Amino acid sequence: MLPRKAKQTFIIALDVMMVPVALVLSHALLQNSLPTTESLSQSWMAVAILMTVAGLLCSAMGIHKVQLKAYETRAFGMTVVHALVIGAVALLLDRLAGFDSPASNSIVFAFVYLGICAGSRYVLLQGLHWIYRSSSDRVRVVIYGAGRTGKQLAAALNTDETIVPIAFVDDNAGMQSTIVQGLRVYSPIAISSLVKEKRVDRVLLAMPSLSRARLAQISARLEDMGLNVESLPSFAQLAGNGARLVEQLRPVSPGDFLGREPLDRELTNGAETYAGKSVLITGAGGSIGSELCRQLITTKPRRLVLMELSELALYNIDQELGALGRRHGVEIVPCLGSVRDAPVVRKVIEDHAVEIVLHAAAYKHVPIVERDPVPGFANNVLGTQVVAQAALDAGVGQFILISTDKAVRPKNMMGASKRLAELVIQDLASRSDPSQGGTIFSMVRFGNVIGSSGSVIPLFEEQIARGGPVTLTHRDVTRYFMTIPEAARLVLVSGTFAHGGDVFVLDMGDPVSIYDLARQMISAANYTVRDEDNPNGDIEIVLTGLRPGEKLQEELLIGTGQTTTPHPKILQAQEIRLSEIEVAACLKSLRGAIAEANNTAIRAIVGRWVEGNQIEGLPELVEQPEQTEQA
Repeated sequence: MLPRKAKQTFIIALDVMMVPVALVLSHALLQNSLPTTESLSQSWMAVAILMTVAGLLCSAMGIHKVQLKAYETRAFGMTVVHALVIGAVALLLDRLAGFDSPASNSIVFAFVYLGICAGSRYVLLQGLHWIYRSSSDRVRVVIYGAGRTGKQLAAALNTDETIVPIAFVDDNAGMQSTIVQGLRVYSPIAISSLVKEKRVDRVLLAMPSLSRARLAQISARLEDMGLNVESLPSFAQLAGNGARLVEQLRPVSPGDFLGREPLDRELTNGAETYAGKSVLITGAGGSIGSELCRQLITTKPRRLVLMELSELALYNIDQELGALGRRHGVEIVPCLGSVRDAPVVRKVIEDHAVEIVLHAAAYKHVPIVERDPVPGFANNVLGTQVVAQAALDAGVGQFILISTDKAVRPKNMMGASKRLAELVIQDLASRSDPSQGGTIFSMVRFGNVIGSSGSVIPLFEEQIARGGPVTLTHRDVTRYFMTIPEAARLVLVSGTFAHGGDVFVLDMGDPVSIYDLARQMISAANYTVRDEDNPNGDIEIVLTGLRPGEKLQEELLIGTGQTTTPHPKILQAQEIRLSEIEVAACLKSLRGAIAEANNTAIRAIVGRWVEGNQIEGLPELVEQPEQTEQA
């Protein structure tokens, strides 16, 4: 590369040498012929003066200091002034020499000179771009999205020394085959050929307004081509960050807040268990259910049956999985319905020959179930019993319940409902003989899942985006955390070595301080914490006090015993169980309480049957159920 002084000297020399070229071209335009040798010999002095003035004026105005890649409206305006002054000097010289040429001749010369100077810079800039794009040292990218953010990104990358944009890709047919920021816009179907012909290294998704599901579909398709894919937020969000563009494009992983290395890469997807099977996922539109669907597709089951109560959630997950299902040869069957509706559940299992059930449908928000336990227990306990019993009656090979660490010595009604669901599954497991073709029942107990609906990280992100404050119930609160991919893979892997009645937990390391997590997230957003030590900080952390039913620390195991499994990061808990008669009595009382919408009775049932619960103020169960009736 030439030194800066040499480049500036070259630009001045270029403007000087364009003077005689412009004179010849303007004469040709006006006279429809080239100037004669005689006329050139008579005007050599004027040409020399004009060239000298051009060089001095270019230097005085600083035009030579404008970089080619930064040549824009203001710099073009300087060139206009430069050309007009040269034209005026040409007219003055003409009059001093005693010629009476029309003033229009000098005007034409000025405009020709302007066109040549601006055009030469454009040609040089395109040549520079070609050299950069041909360089093997720069990262070659395709920008997916030729809208406002994509245009701004391309303009920014033109001044970056490490990244070179090759082309745009856009789904809008009206944009395709056009030229934007000097780059051609292609259809998405042309990406594979662009990768081969242009040696593309990565794709930048410049569509911040697109839904996460749609971005995930596009990203998955591009990653299948072997491309690195990064998603860009709106350009306004990048401004003022202070970080280099390449650093700002680097995706932030939820695992950054785990306090340990993510385990999803250490967990296989258990493909051999699910390949070629018909799998039912209840709660398929939820955070965990939808991720289970995405990961299950890669194991190539024969059929994925999506059962969901929310019509909108079912529609969204069906739309997202449609293309993935076709790509992997998996039939996607959306089914609208409640897990409490026994006839519907039985029909879904029978009509689609379900062989494996992953039961993720649950009400999980602690404050909501605490306030309204009747629908919470109806869905979490009786819904689980309906699906599990239907699976047992239909001879389904495997049933996996998605549970939670809040079921361990629960301090809230949501956790109590999940513990009762576990007891129901343990009871059915004790009455099912897999060696005789019975269903293998097992449970997987999660910690807090980062990024799932209602989890603390999306809440903190929203509060930080609003400028704070970040609300925290107690400074000493800790939680076990896992990512959504970890949670989904834990379910799939545990299904490969379940024998019946198993309770699996993931070794998630040490619990994470929520207060420290809040501080990390504030810092990650390039803000500072406002506290006593830093009263001028950006965002304050406000302690609101523990909510009803909230623990300071969660637990993963009820008992003290635990055993290992074939996977070193998955443990099997040794849990106490209720007898068949006790479970039947509990369910009978629960059905009666739900039928009467009796919150007090439900709380009494929890006090009677959920051993080790820490819920305060539970009443006693007044009427003891008959001990001989079956569930």
